[in-house]
Amino acid sequence: MNTDNQWQFWIDRGGTFTDVIAQAPKGEIKSLKLLSENAAQYDDAALAAIRTLMDTSPTDPIDSDKISSVKMGTTVATNALLERKGDRTLLIITKGFKDALRIGYQARPRLFDLNVILPEQLYEKTIEVNERIGAHGEIITALNLKSLKKQMEIARRGGFSSVAIVCMHGYRYPDHEQKIAALAQEIGFKQISTSHQTSPLMKLIGRGDTTVVDAYLSPLLRRYIDNMQKELGSVPLYFMQSNGGLANADFFRGKDAILSGPAGGIVGAVKSAASSGFDKIISFDMGGTSTDVSHYDGDYERSTETMIAGVRIRTPMMNIHTIAAGGGSIISYDGSRFRVGPDSAGADPGPCCYRNDGPLTITDCNLLLGFIKADYFPKTFGKNADQPLDIEAVRQKFQTLAAKIGNDRSIEEIAEGFVDIAVENMAAAIKKISTEKGYDVRDYTLVSFGGAGGQHACKIADRLGIKKIFIHPFAGILSAYGMGLADHRVIKEKTIEKILSKKFSQELDKIAAHLSKDAKDALKSQNIKKINFHKKVHIKYSGSDSSIAVDLNNVSDMKQKFEGAHKRLFGFISPNKDLMIEKIHVEAFGGGAKDLLNNTKSHKKHKITRIEIFKDATISKATLIHRDDLSQSIKEITGPAIIREDHGINYLEKGWRAFIDKKNNLILERIQKITLAKAIGTDVDPIQLEIFNNLFMSIAEQMGAVLENVAHSVNIKERLDFSCALFDCQGNLVANAPHMPVHLGSMGSSIKTIIENRKTTIKKGDVYMLNDPYHGGTHLPDMTVISPYFNEDDKSPCFYVATRGHHADIGGITPGSMPPMSKNIHEEGILFDDFQLVEEGAFNEKALYDALTHGDYPARNPEQNIADLKGQIAANEKGLNELSRISNHYGNETIIAYMDHVQNNAEEAVRRIISTLKNSSFDYPLDNGAHIRGRVSIDQKSRSATIDFTGTSSELKSNFNAPLAICHAAALYVFRCLVDDDIPLNQGCLKPIKIIVPDRSMLNPSFPCAVVAGNVETSQAIVNCLFLSFEIMAASQGTMNNITFGNDDIQYYETIAGGMGATAHNNGASAIQSHMTNSRLTDPEVLEWRYPVLLKEFKIRKNSGGRGHYNGGDGVERWLQFLQDMQAAIISNHRTISPPGLKGGEDAARGENWLQKANGSILKLKSSEQVSVQKGDIFIIKTPGGGGYGKL
Repeated sequence: MNTDNQWQFWIDRGGTFTDVIAQAPKGEIKSLKLLSENAAQYDDAALAAIRTLMDTSPTDPIDSDKISSVKMGTTVATNALLERKGDRTLLIITKGFKDALRIGYQARPRLFDLNVILPEQLYEKTIEVNERIGAHGEIITALNLKSLKKQMEIARRGGFSSVAIVCMHGYRYPDHEQKIAALAQEIGFKQISTSHQTSPLMKLIGRGDTTVVDAYLSPLLRRYIDNMQKELGSVPLYFMQSNGGLANADFFRGKDAILSGPAGGIVGAVKSAASSGFDKIISFDMGGTSTDVSHYDGDYERSTETMIAGVRIRTPMMNIHTIAAGGGSIISYDGSRFRVGPDSAGADPGPCCYRNDGPLTITDCNLLLGFIKADYFPKTFGKNADQPLDIEAVRQKFQTLAAKIGNDRSIEEIAEGFVDIAVENMAAAIKKISTEKGYDVRDYTLVSFGGAGGQHACKIADRLGIKKIFIHPFAGILSAYGMGLADHRVIKEKTIEKILSKKFSQELDKIAAHLSKDAKDALKSQNIKKINFHKKVHIKYSGSDSSIAVDLNNVSDMKQKFEGAHKRLFGFISPNKDLMIEKIHVEAFGGGAKDLLNNTKSHKKHKITRIEIFKDATISKATLIHRDDLSQSIKEITGPAIIREDHGINYLEKGWRAFIDKKNNLILERIQKITLAKAIGTDVDPIQLEIFNNLFMSIAEQMGAVLENVAHSVNIKERLDFSCALFDCQGNLVANAPHMPVHLGSMGSSIKTIIENRKTTIKKGDVYMLNDPYHGGTHLPDMTVISPYFNEDDKSPCFYVATRGHHADIGGITPGSMPPMSKNIHEEGILFDDFQLVEEGAFNEKALYDALTHGDYPARNPEQNIADLKGQIAANEKGLNELSRISNHYGNETIIAYMDHVQNNAEEAVRRIISTLKNSSFDYPLDNGAHIRGRVSIDQKSRSATIDFTGTSSELKSNFNAPLAICHAAALYVFRCLVDDDIPLNQGCLKPIKIIVPDRSMLNPSFPCAVVAGNVETSQAIVNCLFLSFEIMAASQGTMNNITFGNDDIQYYETIAGGMGATAHNNGASAIQSHMTNSRLTDPEVLEWRYPVLLKEFKIRKNSGGRGHYNGGDGVERWLQFLQDMQAAIISNHRTISPPGLKGGEDAARGENWLQKANGSILKLKSSEQVSVQKGDIFIIKTPGGGGYGKL
């Protein structure tokens, strides 16, 4: 009973529909679903729903005295972000960083796209403020408000009323931001967002983006709230935040609104499942266009930095993984593979069955297969919105599709194949938030909701080994229900970056108490009386960037909890490394409701019938029942069955039972053991081809997720300079995660080296390592770790998994192991040719340490090398476990066959592209006087190509020699880019291509030639010359701009972005990594916190791209000041020769390397040079642009 005798409303205003649940004065629960946009009927769906449920005329005012509260989630902010419809925003940022948020971490979003489209920035104008506070609080440049005031006044008069204020290290030292904010208020800015208040955490880029988002969206939200409050009067109005807690409308900010709706769904799933005793859940929300999944095990999981619509949001948000797979996902056939999504039919035209000439979708598949029954679906289709789903139109389009496929499959078999692919994709999404993080998903209950969730829940549970499914009575509108259950929440955080110690524990308690008071006061101001707290400390190993949250407690307890979690997540601990407190997190909450449903069981009787469904390639009988009949006329039911309800349809798989619990929740439970073996044969099948493509790719991605988490060095953990891949028994590349192209195309040669060397001696549990450039390696810092996979009773490996990571230092004559002036391989570091890391499960740590610390130029930080290699081993172990899982499911013969099929599929895609190419030749000069020369011959009859590098310069005395594996990697990357389709990069791409490289040339050097620059520089030149010869793309910057600095104690390495070449269709992208690399750049604040340097300036180098019909992308300028004496080095190209344009397009500007001495003198540096730098010296790097395409 609703004791205050008033209405309560819980609303989820989604992009397509607005769902409303109301509790009437007498306790009755009512629900309503309206279109979110329907201008002919109402101005606002939420207000229209309130009027409808209260029987209030659209023209009459809402009686606010009859409403106790309105709680809602909204996509208003999300839609504005996606559509770029927020308020005009001014960005004020530290001088030297006007382009920092645009450049971001410099990685391109899709590895093989030549026409890179970057998201539009939210801020319209930037003012650089003359100020600078150092990483440790020192005033480097005093704040100059006088000149800033004039610029801000001009902006205000120009129509800007929102301002985002972002100062370097402002999260810790906010004085300058506070003074600028006071000035902004004085000038009359209406929305003032400062970074230290918006996101008080280290990392300029994420914090800056979040501050801009807040300034951009908050005014829009304020206007929406004002409109709601105008209609509701004095009714308390609360909004769901992205963190899963409600906030009073006056406290609702743009930064907290992005996941407002989906967060309600997770709260609804967690609280409703908990009321029935399920406390470990996977939430599965499948809608029309996408599927959201999340993990819960006693605490809401939140991510601290999330990328949404091309914008980094660095604030606590529900950790929700979204994939483009929903009921409206469009299905298609590309000639060899079945495809599901990513495009959706949306609401208009909608699926084919909606009678609006829409495409075939997953919903149409389920209708054809009998899992959706038109007789029990609302008749709201057709011109007059009174017609049922159109199954005949679906049949006709499937028949047309069947004719295109051209085999003996029935249309039902085709539809079932598409559903299988969708199920596999959604199961892979759940693995990302569970098994990839060390959780055994078999111990969890799947909470299914959303319009399409119940149709697929059993199938997904079976793929994951989950044995129980929970479906709430309001599963179709559970996000709205979650609004009514949610607590009010306030989260306060503070960056610490101190060693965990008893000495600091008292200070930590004081900080926690201060944050707790702030959070408590904020909740009290929202009339929340009973307040609870969660206090957590985020701890990480020193030098690591992956923190783990543990409850605030005494030091020994926190250490124990951290090590237990680290062991579970990553498989190891490092007892000798210091533990760092990254930040403290205090969460105050209260005011939430318990389960609001007491008795929602209907007493209606429904007809129970037997129907036909199509399952496992045969027609089967199934029971059709309404969920209201369970526990009334029928206690439980076993599958196969269709359980329909007012808000959705649920499919009960064979071997499962369904029953209703005491709270009227539908519980599905597997009662028969699932048969894992699935005999699909070894002949190529277009359905299974897509499934295995995704399975193999998923294995590599899961390996990458483990390595990113467990690695110790900045290179691997933050710059993501690593790759993971899966290989067949011959060492051929089968699948990879989208990591570093220069790694991926060359790793197969490393596996083949191990196979050749070891032959019959490889054993289960062995792990091998090499970095030898003459046997499949690239350069010495790139360490490759290889693990064989054995099936039971096999004497030789069936498959291999491997990881390659760029280590921060592997010895050599310079710190960072990237010596510009090396003359032989020995000067570049320690060479490993087939080193056994693990022998039958035992890690050979002593032998490894001895190898790293001996020789003329030993490794400078062997402990870090060992830690990163352990991370690579852990990543490989993940790959082996996943191979074992799919091998048990499908059988080893099938896995082997489809490893071959996916390569054949990629081969065919490349052959199609080759048939569109013509003979060509190339001559590509490098700064050092060398030339890459050759010709491409196309055989149209066999659809094959020969790339002949005869005429290329002989092996060089410098280190620009590229091992043969790099030449193959570059060719593989180019031809993969030419395939404008989502195919995996694998060995099949090279099957139609013959590569001829003369011995002892710079592309096939002999031992002991130096090669360190061949991997990073010559590889870029090979790619440029091939694209130019095909007349596909003007030259990109043609260099990675490799910078290293350090001494015996510290080593740092980075590559710097430049311009991409223009194409026949688009301008080249500016300030972005191109071609053979996609490594990230360390955040400016992290860089200055960890290393004795000051980043003076980082900006786009305007007009450095070549002009043309399409312009080349611009390079960047980076000014790095050293705060102590050390060694620094640069390896680069295109400092004397410009990156060429194409088809009449102009060449790009050359790069420049300078050293500005502390005394003011300037030294121009060569393309490759090593220098001793002193305190106060500034390294100035200006990177090349990309060439233009076509005449102006």
